[in-house]
Amino acid sequence: MNNIEALAHQAVFGTAAKKQAARFEIWQLGIEAGIIPSSIHDLYIARGQGKLPNDFTVPAMNLRGMVYETARAVFQSAKKNNVGALICEIARSEMGYTAQPPAEYVAIVTAGALREGWSGPLFIQGDHFQAKAAAPGKPKEGEIETIQKLITEAIGAGFYNIDIDMSTLVELDKPEEAEQQVPNYTYSAQLAKLVRSLEPKGVTVSLGAEIGHVGGRNSTVTDLEAFMEGFEKALPAELTGISKISVQTGTDHGGKVLADGTLADIDVDFSILRDVTQVCQEKYQVGGAVQHGASTLPDEFFNQFAKFGALEVHLATGFQNILFEHPQFPEELKQEMYDYIDANHSDERKETQTDEQFHYKLRKKALGPFKQQLWEMPEENRAAIRQSLAERFEFFFKELNVVNTQEMVAEFVKPVVVEKTLEDFAISGEKIKDVKGLAD
Repeated sequence: MNNIEALAHQAVFGTAAKKQAARFEIWQLGIEAGIIPSSIHDLYIARGQGKLPNDFTVPAMNLRGMVYETARAVFQSAKKNNVGALICEIARSEMGYTAQPPAEYVAIVTAGALREGWSGPLFIQGDHFQAKAAAPGKPKEGEIETIQKLITEAIGAGFYNIDIDMSTLVELDKPEEAEQQVPNYTYSAQLAKLVRSLEPKGVTVSLGAEIGHVGGRNSTVTDLEAFMEGFEKALPAELTGISKISVQTGTDHGGKVLADGTLADIDVDFSILRDVTQVCQEKYQVGGAVQHGASTLPDEFFNQFAKFGALEVHLATGFQNILFEHPQFPEELKQEMYDYIDANHSDERKETQTDEQFHYKLRKKALGPFKQQLWEMPEENRAAIRQSLAERFEFFFKELNVVNTQEMVAEFVKPVVVEKTLEDFAISGEKIKDVKGLAD
């Protein structure tokens, strides 16, 4: 076993003391190799100020299953194509069902980059740090406190890019957008203040907000202006605001699954990305609009994101599909995972769902319980899956126009080395509550 691979395995499956030691060593090795957890804030603000063209879209990739192998595939392709403008992310909900706390995720993504010899600012992002609503405009009891704890843990682990998602609290029953967005911008500003208080010296965390709940009503420029006006008033003038805004354009997380398990066609309104990005930049000097729920769209859609000025696009389920549907994925293991879903998540099955629909939607919930079996799959199987993933990442890098962006990133992003000690990696609890949240 390669030394980096052995360290990564220990960082996930070792005793508490061995996890702590392995994660510390991976952090140190990463710094020595120039793989430095960083914020993409300055790159995005440069674009918001017109210092960069709107002709590239940064892929933000949710790595769920077989994360070490998937990270290797990301950085194998990134190194081959000189890609620096990329984000590896994980949502609050994903941390729960894949059993990946922030410190573990940072260690494994770093290990994947080390193994493939890639180096540069490493953008690790907390995706959909999202509040569940008890009623329109009102978060469930304890939700905000839970997100505050998660933000604290994530920044401490090296997540210097965080997407605050209070779009679930937007009150669409109100007549005016200014009223609809009040709970969204109020709680977003509250959490932004916390983020700014926790930043390591020299680091400005890249903060995103969200004006339209993915799978819901399409976003408008009026939504953006209502949110920004309230958010800027709620945030103290001396604090840095957001660098981007997520919108809804017609997509759905994971795609819309038909009865036979195939995906329905989706109509994406790319003009929303163009219009919101234009106002973000001209009125607020913010980088632009972010697209969620995109990885299962038809291939011919992807070059449209850069053409319409999308700043960032989130990709997840498509990579999970490559994993589960790969000819080298052991059928016996897949059946065990499906049996687990049937036995443990039947309460989440809708009456109208076929087996194909249910397994497609819920198989992500087996990734955590079967993490070790996936990790220890025979090398020949892992290598084949890794190669297919690398080819897919290369497709996205080319279609989103981020090939040869390492020099551009180096011009605007100056990594800050955050010094850590072994004690900073002490294991404490490491259980993210599994929520029925959404991430592509």
